[in-house]
Parts: sequence; C-alpha cells; structure tokens
Amino acid sequence: MTVMEREISLDTETTGFKPQEGHRLVEIGCVEMINRVATGNNFHVYINPKRDMPIEAFNVHGLSEQFLSDKPLFKDVADDFLKFIGNDKLVIHNADFDIRFLNAELTWVKKREIKPSQVFCTLKYARKKFPGSPATLDALCKRFGIDNSERTLHGALLDAELLAEMYLELMGGSQVSLSLDKSNNASEKSDDVNENITSLLKRISKNEKREPRDFPASDQELEEHHKFVTNQIKSSLWQHDNSK
Repeated sequence: MTVMEREISLDTETTGFKPQEGHRLVEIGCVEMINRVATGNNFHVYINPKRDMPIEAFNVHGLSEQFLSDKPLFKDVADDFLKFIGNDKLVIHNADFDIRFLNAELTWVKKREIKPSQVFCTLKYARKKFPGSPATLDALCKRFGIDNSERTLHGALLDAELLAEMYLELMGGSQVSLSLDKSNNASEKSDDVNENITSLLKRISKNEKREPRDFPASDQELEEHHKFVTNQIKSSLWQHDNSK
C-alpha cells in the first residue's frame, strides 16, 4: 500500500525585507502536493498590510497600496492558513525569509508559530547539491527545463507552482516521465505505465520456456582449439596420465 505524503509548496510577497522594520506580508500562495505531485488544491490570498508600498517592493511583485486596500488583514486569514498547512512539510525557496515574516505575523495575532522542523528549504538544498551554481528559482527552473516564461513579476501563487515542479526535479525527478501539468493527469500517466509494465511481464512469462538452441563449433574451430591447448599451454593437467 502506497503511503500518501502531503507537502505544501509555499511562497510569500512582502513590502520589504524585515518585519522588525515595519514591513508586512501582502500575499501568500500555497500548493498542495501528494507524493510530490501537485493536486490542484491551493491556498492563495492577498493581504492588506495597512501601510504604504515602497516602490522597490512594487517593482518586484506589482502589488500596489490601492490594490491591497480592500483585501483582508492577516488576522482574518490566519486560521484558514494554519488549517491548510496543518503540520505537513513546508517546501520553501529561501525559507528563512518567508518564515521570518510568517512567524512575525502569527505572533502579532497570537497564533502558533511555524517550527523549523516543519520547513524544507530548497535554496539550501540546491546549493549543497549544485555547489557553485546559481540557485535562484529562475536558475533552477532553467536547469530542469521548467517553463517560467509567465514569471514577468514575482507572484506568490505562481512562484509556489513553479517551486512545486522544481522541487520534484530537485529531489530526483519524475519517474517514467510523470509531469506536473495543469491538467493534473500525472496519476493517469502512472496508471498507463503500470498497465504497460504488467502487459510486458505477461508476454515475457508466456515465452519463458524456450527450446534449447545448439551452436556447435565448426571443424576449423575445433582444430584451432586443439592446437592451442597442446602447443601453447605447457604442463596442463590434460597432458598427464592420471590413471596411475
């Protein structure tokens, strides 16, 4: 029986780099994976940070103060977020950044923090696996041939979707060409592959009893063999009389 492992690919967008300097979350995107395959069950929310949007941050994700002004506050989505992630592994690229903001926001609304043991950082893992090579999300998508052409700006849900696909490849790649496409047909492909393997094994089993085939040596080969063992190999056992 296959064990079903649930993991969550997660990304956030913020107003800046440090929550202790007054910066806040503005977007959370989560993608559910079962056995490292995206299920299509996602969590996505924009958040009103109740502050201005620095131009540097706007240039990264394109989320303006006006766009976010009617979005919910973090305290209004915190319970739904925690319910979605549960205690399952969180797969995050540059996890220190996202967890710093998430735990700050959770602390401010008196909710449980995310423990380090729940988090897997793909950035740290990629740097160990490919030392000296670029390890940004874009660089890893290029390495694994993942189409990220829609990523003109950072977006939490889009980045979480790309991360889910990259994570699969980073951890060893899809088996027998399973893919994370938007039609979510990876399980169907897996069933087709299993059927093909089963059919092949049945055909092999039907033909496993084969008549023995004889490949006798020619007269010339026998003569060459005789010359070799009598002239080239000295003091061989077969040149002695063992009857005495």
